[in-house]
This record gives sequence, structure tokens and C-alpha cells, in this order.
Amino acid sequence: MSSSLPPAWRVTGLIWTDGQALLEWSAPSGGAPWSRQLPVGGELAFTCQADRRCSGAWHAGRRIPCPYAAPVEPAARSALCTSCAALDRSSSIAADNHLDDPRTFAVYLAHHGSTIKVGITATERGTSRLLEQGALASVILSVGSLASARRTEHLLAVALGMPDRVTTAAKRTARACPGILDAHAADLMVAARQAEQLPWPEGQTRCELQVSDHTAEYGLPGGGLRPAAEVLPLTPQCTVGGTVTCRIGSDVYLDSAPGLVLLDTRLLAGWAIGRADPRAPFTAPLQPLKPLQVGHDVLF
Repeated sequence: MSSSLPPAWRVTGLIWTDGQALLEWSAPSGGAPWSRQLPVGGELAFTCQADRRCSGAWHAGRRIPCPYAAPVEPAARSALCTSCAALDRSSSIAADNHLDDPRTFAVYLAHHGSTIKVGITATERGTSRLLEQGALASVILSVGSLASARRTEHLLAVALGMPDRVTTAAKRTARACPGILDAHAADLMVAARQAEQLPWPEGQTRCELQVSDHTAEYGLPGGGLRPAAEVLPLTPQCTVGGTVTCRIGSDVYLDSAPGLVLLDTRLLAGWAIGRADPRAPFTAPLQPLKPLQVGHDVLF
């Protein structure tokens, strides 16, 4: 890191731990990260500092500082440089490089409004994976080894046409008219019963089906969210401020002077930020959003 760029605590993003949303910072020395809760009704007000830099890779259970302090473009959805992104992916479960992982993994179905997806998560993480992706509701199908969980995920994707990914746009559209738990539960149970009819791979133990609703943890109102604008890529010295209305996945919705504003914290990761007065003018660039015309038939 150059002498003109002093070490700084930089945002790494919105994380979910024990059902709580936290904004996390990485230590400049690579030490333990720091985080603060981001409760619904709380104030979030900050000013971006001089630049955005690589936030470093997550590897072997801890964040490794970027050795180059590499600059990151403001519009990038990831705050990792090419080298750190490669290191980060090498230790990712999604890369299938560690199928001998001794932990227990669960196969789940997640409800995202217009889509039900299949996925896997380490059982020790509880609901964190579901909350990270912004699932409205979910059900655990089975638990077992990582290899068998991956085989089961692939089986459901092929046999039932279930995706393992849902676009950000689809998730945000669903939040405009999130529906009710009873409807989500019915959809998930239909899909789960279809899955039960398949020849289940060995190594997975089926679970008693119980649907979990995640909307309360997000603070997602029953009437939905229809933001007036979204924050564009941040710029040095711009200020964001408002009252937290909802945190879901990596998105934060703020009640602010411009109205209800959507902040994608993936664009915030890598910035060093300073505390701002909640009454300070909102100067971050915004893009107005057209009102969403979402009908019940679109989502269900």
C-alpha cells in the first residue's frame, strides 16, 4: 500500500449472523473484522472517503487482506480484485473443490416469489445462507455429507427443473408484493412432495418438512416495498443517510429525503466510510425507479 494511502477500515458488506443483519468492516492489518447491527428503525448515515479498494479474500475461515490494495471500480458488484477473487473462489463450497468437507450439509428449497430454487448450506450456519440470498421462505429437505448434498441438488435441478440461482431483479420484483406465509408454505410443500418421489441419493437423511418464514427477520412489510430510487455507484465524498426500513439479502431500504431508496451494499463494499449526520443532505447519485406493476398471477 502506498504511503499516500494510509490503512483504513473498509466495508466488506452486509452479513447475516444468528438472524441479525450486520454491516461489517475489514481491519487494515487483516485482524478480526468489526461489525455493527443494522436494525429496522435505526439510522444509517455515512460519507464515502477517497477511494474504493479490494476488500480481500475470505480464505481458511478468515479474511486475507489484498496484498496490492488494488483499486476497484465504483460500478463493480464485487469488491475483489482478480487475484483475490480467484483465492476466494478456490475455497468456496460452490466451486466443488472440497467435497471431503467433514461438515453436515442441508438441501433446501427457497421461495423467491416467482421462483422456487434448490440449494445447499452447511447446517452449522443455520438460516444465514437463506437470509444472505433474501429468500422469503424456505424448507429443509435433507441433511448429510457435502457430496451427497450436491448430488441431491443436481437431481432436483434436472428432474424438476429447479434453478440453483435467482436473479437479483426477480428477487426485488417479488418484494413489491411478497405475499403471505400460507401461500409460500403451500408452494414449497408441493415442490417438496414432488422431490420426495425421486430416487434420493445415498448419504442424505430426509427431514420432517417444516416451512420457515424469513420476512420478519428482514423487516419486510406485508404490503411490500416499492422504492422511488436506487443508489448508483458511489463516488468520493458522497453522503447517504436515512432510516432503515428493511434489510434483505445484500440490499438495504432507507426512508430518506429522496423517498424510499434502495442501497445495494455490494456497491458499498471496499469503500472507507465516515460517520455522517443523519440530517446531512443526501448527495449520493440516484436513479429513479419506475413503479412496479406486479400482479398476483406474475408471482404465483
